[in-house]
Amino acid sequence: MSSLPIFSLASKQAEWLTVRQQTVANNIANAQTPDYKAAEVSPFQAVLEETPSTLRRTSPLHLTSAGNVGGVNGTAEVIQTEKPVSMEREIVEQTELRQSYELNTSIAKAFHRMILSVAKP
Repeated sequence: MSSLPIFSLASKQAEWLTVRQQTVANNIANAQTPDYKAAEVSPFQAVLEETPSTLRRTSPLHLTSAGNVGGVNGTAEVIQTEKPVSMEREIVEQTELRQSYELNTSIAKAFHRMILSVAKP
């Protein structure tokens, strides 16, 4: 099942969310460090666009793609900013991360259940 694009995409987003979580935790841990500047993670959209892949035709009746679509092989980039750490912003980031993790896992779970229901004899 790992060859299905939805699971690859969910896995890539989970990796990106992990990098983002580590960055937020690092910002919070260093909030009181003199001259420390907050770090941010490149948007997930940039990760998707980093390594394009083409759509695969499994039937001659399928339409062909007009070009490349976003791939899931990119990596998250941590960017140093010139902004100081804002605890309020970091707490909001933590909340958004938790919600994103929950959404990611619930979508993957739903697709997994759907595949299992089809595969039952």
